[in-house]
Amino acid sequence: MNSSPRNSAANTALQPVAPSPSAPPQAAPRRSRLPGRFARLPELAGRSFLPLGLFARLPLAMLTVGTLTLVTAVSHSYAIGGLAAGAVGIGSALGAPVLGSLADRSGQCPVLLVAAAVNAVMVIALLFAAYLTPDFNTPTDTAAVLLSAFLSGASCPQVGPMARVRWMALTTANAAGPGSVASSRADLDTALSYEGTADEVTFVLGPALVGILASLVAPWLPLALAAVLTATLVPAFAIHPSHLAVVPAKRKARTGVGSVHGGQTSGVRSGGWLKVAVPVLAMVCMGTFFGATQNALSAFSAQFATAEIAGLMYSVVGLSSAVAALSVAYWPQRFGLAIRWALAAAAMTAFSLLLFLPTGIWPMVIVLLVLGIPVGPVMVTVFSIGGVVAPAGRMATVMTALASGIVAGTAVGAYLAGQLAQTQGPGAAFAVSTAASGALLVLGIVAGLVLRRRPNPEQ
Repeated sequence: MNSSPRNSAANTALQPVAPSPSAPPQAAPRRSRLPGRFARLPELAGRSFLPLGLFARLPLAMLTVGTLTLVTAVSHSYAIGGLAAGAVGIGSALGAPVLGSLADRSGQCPVLLVAAAVNAVMVIALLFAAYLTPDFNTPTDTAAVLLSAFLSGASCPQVGPMARVRWMALTTANAAGPGSVASSRADLDTALSYEGTADEVTFVLGPALVGILASLVAPWLPLALAAVLTATLVPAFAIHPSHLAVVPAKRKARTGVGSVHGGQTSGVRSGGWLKVAVPVLAMVCMGTFFGATQNALSAFSAQFATAEIAGLMYSVVGLSSAVAALSVAYWPQRFGLAIRWALAAAAMTAFSLLLFLPTGIWPMVIVLLVLGIPVGPVMVTVFSIGGVVAPAGRMATVMTALASGIVAGTAVGAYLAGQLAQTQGPGAAFAVSTAASGALLVLGIVAGLVLRRRPNPEQ
């Protein structure tokens, strides 16, 4: 990565400064309480970055379910509630790459600050539109709610993808000297493992928080809380010194800032956008798996209890996925990204076949616990490969496109599985989950071929 005054400022802000011989002795820095390799993360980004990056993405996890809960409660219509939640998803899928592209060109800080302000206003507007709508039977009233929901999703700050871009820049900045490439790869694997776990935790905690607040207090409270969190935590994340490590495209050389793999920065590429299509398609498949499994579980659980427990059952996948994502930091470096993707996707495909076996709730819970194990490693690896193949100066665009792929795929999977579950039962709906897993395996093999064309294919 090319050096610049801005990069120097970032490193100065993020790294401890050694005292000069004439300076008074300073207290030794506190040792991180994080275990093993994860203790390295606060050294790279600062102690406050981890909690900020975790909780600042919580509003995104609350927005879709919160909108569904609110609009359904106010309109007394599951159909209108579903449309509003779908509008949030479509807005997020379309708006995220736009925010990423703006961040690549103008920097993360101003984009996140503006997005936080706009999103907080749009969420409040959604609350007013829902409660002030006199009659949801008229298209005009329904359109106001759907428009507010769409704009709320489109303006939602993409904290997770932006955090990954910062980690890629920070680990690249420390890749200098003999043996530093392997160290940078280990640091990046550790950081992305943490990010994968953070995503899983928030997307389990967010819906659970919505359910608790809406049922115990009022349906409007989850979205109001999301707006407050966005208005406070996202700006704090935006101005965190770690944003200085990511130099906007208009202020850096064409080689850009990116992750380091095989001793080269991600700025040296040919046909970059064609290579980006592979991980983006993979995230669409991953989202399809998520959406199909959720909807199929609703149909499955309705046979034994109520469809509402499907969310609790699905959280088991998130639990094992989060733990497995953390484990990626300790996988041997000889496992290249393509090999890791193929192996984890193969396990995911095989384990998805177990979904057809259970005949009760608890056997299904055990299957879901096993099924989640390869999910986290696949997601961590796809994000890593996205960093490798991203065109110079377009890292945030690619990271947000990957996140959008999950959102779009979730809608596709939920629709396909819902149609099959309605006509043929949950078994047919689970077939969508298996097909999505198989597609991930195929794309993993394709990714291996793409990476073999790079100078150092084993990475």
